[in-house]
Amino acid sequence: MPTPKLSPLIDSGTMPLAARMRPRNLEEFVGQEHLIGPGRLLRRAIEADRLFSSLIFWGPPGSGKTTLAQVIASLSRSHFESLSAVLSGVKDIRQLVSEAEARRPHGQRTMVLIDEIHRFNKAQQDALLPHVEAGTLMLIGATTENPYFEIIGPLLSRARVFVFHPLSEAEILVLLRRALQDQERGLGTYQAEVDDEALSHLAQMAGGDARNALNALELAVLSTPLEPDGGIRVDLGVAAESIQRRAVLYDRDGDAHYDTISAFIKSVRGSDVDAALYWLARMVYAGEDPKFIVRRLFILAAEDIGLADSQALVQVAAAAQALSWVGLPEAQYHLAQATIYLALAPKSNSTQAYFRALQKVQEGGVTQVPLHLQDSQRDGRALGHGRDYKYPHDYPGHYVPQTYLPAGLEGERFYEPGQEGAEQDLISRWTRLYRSDPDS
Repeated sequence: MPTPKLSPLIDSGTMPLAARMRPRNLEEFVGQEHLIGPGRLLRRAIEADRLFSSLIFWGPPGSGKTTLAQVIASLSRSHFESLSAVLSGVKDIRQLVSEAEARRPHGQRTMVLIDEIHRFNKAQQDALLPHVEAGTLMLIGATTENPYFEIIGPLLSRARVFVFHPLSEAEILVLLRRALQDQERGLGTYQAEVDDEALSHLAQMAGGDARNALNALELAVLSTPLEPDGGIRVDLGVAAESIQRRAVLYDRDGDAHYDTISAFIKSVRGSDVDAALYWLARMVYAGEDPKFIVRRLFILAAEDIGLADSQALVQVAAAAQALSWVGLPEAQYHLAQATIYLALAPKSNSTQAYFRALQKVQEGGVTQVPLHLQDSQRDGRALGHGRDYKYPHDYPGHYVPQTYLPAGLEGERFYEPGQEGAEQDLISRWTRLYRSDPDS
């Protein structure tokens, strides 16, 4: 069987499509309208070359952070340098500063882009600080991590943070079609025909990442056998093979980790079973540690459901045991079952009573255990420990009124009964016994 004839390959030394198609000016830039749309502050400052403070660009991969920095460099009269926080160190910063100081007497500023600035450690960031403060360097830092956690406070206070959003599917479609038509930097010379559903699939699966979408398009076009007429036709099947898994922004130590588990817990607490399952699936899909999910479900079962349905804790314990025995992927069933049960269960946060008691302990200091509650096994005869204690099982209903709190706290109430589920049955008996106590 003859080998299918493929489209002619681009020279191996050529940059990937996503790099070649980087916008060269603000008119070509797609997305982030809230930052650089007509009349926006950042756009006005860029166009007027009036950027006097350092900038931090914070957003997901492929949203245009580095690209916008390069557009700024092309429009500015400043000298532009670029460093990667992964590859650079304090020595590189010192060299950069030395060259920048040599330019200052000639009236030329130095602008430096530091990509992935969150990877600079504290010492490296400290090395930047005095030169940013003195104006020797105008910093543009690009980061996918929360700068308020990853960048030292003094450096952050001297910069303006701009938040980038993932690109919409419509915005990615604009970039894909532009790349197909561009004969200078894109794929226009191939005259490839890409089905609309194939383009839509690439835009949907890119997860807001333009780089991911463009590189997948390039792979689809260059790997597709030529038609008998010499043309290239990319259908949905080829597109699906080129970008098989949607990218999910998720870092176990970053904002996505904490924000997603927060959304998950709040959805379960709010009894929205569909939302709870969505956030659970997103965490598992992104590679979250399932034991972390179970730990949070354990907490929720007592904090938000508690006695309204005591089986909630049992369900989570069973899911935890199943996870230990079965593991993923099969344990997804058990995680889902526990999630559904907790979301549908009646809710009660009456376990908060413990923290009200804890606060009283912290405020009140050391208290004396009442004499009749003290241990009578050791020195009861000599000191009277345990004297006058009433044994509840000797009384009808296995209950007898007596004081259990220390002196000064008699009558204090910490427990506030929930009104949902099985807790109602518990509190009905508790209320009946409580009312029989003449001191209550």
